[in-house]
Amino acid sequence: MSTPSDEAHRRAEALFKQDQPPHEGQQGMAEYQANLDVIREKTARLRALRLARDATNKKTPLPTTKGAT
Repeated sequence: MSTPSDEAHRRAEALFKQDQPPHEGQQGMAEYQANLDVIREKTARLRALRLARDATNKKTPLPTTKGAT
């Protein structure tokens, strides 16, 4: 048996679903894809910077400290 609060929750959910325009899901997916593209671009840029830094560090030997064990 459903309680009055359960019935109120179901009605609120139904009203909420009616208020959402049908294209909202498509807009959300487009935003999600755009965010993924931005993250991929940033990751690629940071990877390139890291690889360039690592390549530079390999060319110049690290200074060694005398007496370190």
